[in-house]
Amino acid sequence: MNEKLFDSEAKVMEIIWEKNPISAKEISLIAAERIGWNKNTTYTIIKKLEAKGFIRRDEPGFMCTPLVSQRQVQKAEAASLIRKVFGGSRKALFSALMEDEPLSEAEVEALRKMIENR
Repeated sequence: MNEKLFDSEAKVMEIIWEKNPISAKEISLIAAERIGWNKNTTYTIIKKLEAKGFIRRDEPGFMCTPLVSQRQVQKAEAASLIRKVFGGSRKALFSALMEDEPLSEAEVEALRKMIENR
């Protein structure tokens, strides 16, 4: 995935992932309710997402279907954050996350299992 999602695009993608497939009209109605956007704003973002290859729009009804999964975007964004903010160090990211609040025993065990199963 070469393209980056801007915050506004990510908001629309969340709607698309949630309701997949969904018409552009339905997206605009949900975006108006949740975010307060007008139809033109939402349609502009849908066009950008299509141009970047994140979604496909099909007739009839301008049905929008994601071409990338939410997990793919999460992994790409996490990798970008680690490179930009933590100098590529996952350990530094993990350390920063652990400083703010203590983990429960269940969380520690879940993390331990994730690391062991890598």
